[in-house]
Amino acid sequence: MAKNVNLKRVVRVLVIMIILLGLFYLFAPRYVIRALIYQHVGIDDYPIFENRKVRAENYHSWAFTENKTKIPAHHLKKMKKYEPVSFLIVQNDTVISEHYWDNYGPDSYSNLFSSTKSIVSLLIGIANDKGYIDSLDQAVGDYLPEYNKGNKSKISIKDLLTMSSGLSWDESYGSLFSTTTQAYYGKDLESLVMDLEVIEKPGERYKYLSGNTQILGFLLTEATGMTMADFAGKYLWTPIGARHDALWSLDKKEGIEKAYCCFNSNARDIARIGKLVLDSGQAYGKQLISKEYLLNATQPADYLVDKNGKENNFYGYQWWIVNYKGTTVKYARGILGQYIFVLPDYDAVVVRLGHLRSEKYQGHHPIDVFVYLDAAFAMLN
Repeated sequence: MAKNVNLKRVVRVLVIMIILLGLFYLFAPRYVIRALIYQHVGIDDYPIFENRKVRAENYHSWAFTENKTKIPAHHLKKMKKYEPVSFLIVQNDTVISEHYWDNYGPDSYSNLFSSTKSIVSLLIGIANDKGYIDSLDQAVGDYLPEYNKGNKSKISIKDLLTMSSGLSWDESYGSLFSTTTQAYYGKDLESLVMDLEVIEKPGERYKYLSGNTQILGFLLTEATGMTMADFAGKYLWTPIGARHDALWSLDKKEGIEKAYCCFNSNARDIARIGKLVLDSGQAYGKQLISKEYLLNATQPADYLVDKNGKENNFYGYQWWIVNYKGTTVKYARGILGQYIFVLPDYDAVVVRLGHLRSEKYQGHHPIDVFVYLDAAFAMLN
């Protein structure tokens, strides 16, 4: 008798759980359901999204050394801790070292995550040089009516570039209900960024918000009359000689590019972005971006302070800067360890793609940054 009672209780609990799960599925936001289905953000996520091609129509091959430099064993051991899929070094226009893991190769697509922000910065620079944008000091509201009201009208394009907009974006990666999760898995980026509010005075404090870059994406499209992918293909990706079309993930079919995160390409082509920065905006005899813009983009906006009130000595226009062992390094970075390092002292570019990034920081930089730089310095020396 007692067994029957216990069985009935178990059945009743299961029925209630099924009903609750059903109600959750019916009424929870769709982006939350998608987040639960896919669970972990990964470098191969692009097939679960709609994508727009960034055309590569003028391929220029890299030169390659016959005997590529190997990664020293003790450096390799440290690097493998973070599950790399590629590590590539270009010096003097020549690929001198190239390594792949986990069935990845020269043609494999990988999401660059927030390294995409640095690409968006270059596109803004190009748009500014070509007159699509009159000035970086212009109000964002000159292009986006939703930002021409109240305190939002005080935000400039430069404030977005330097992560000092003061907007209310929730940059949380561990919450199902954060703005960032909604941006990644949701299908309405426009509503998400247009509904933000100013909670701090713009142009004073550095605060990393992916929404800033997404607003730049909307602004770029409005200013140029082109999709971000089309603009990038015409004025950046094709001129730098990329071999493969890149894929830029969208929020929905025929939607907007995820400007803050989701440019998908391979190590060899991505190295060309670093090479463009290394060469002060020139590629194959053409000045694609002005030297002045790149100089400002890749040096700290030192008029800003960080959350501790200390001078910003680490971030420019969506590019990171670190001085390490006497070398100034300009770099792009993504949340799972997507890096483009520009090393002017060595006339070199280093690209690292992979599955993990360190959760420990030295200042404003994940400590795995120094693992890759140590390896690169040893190989370049």
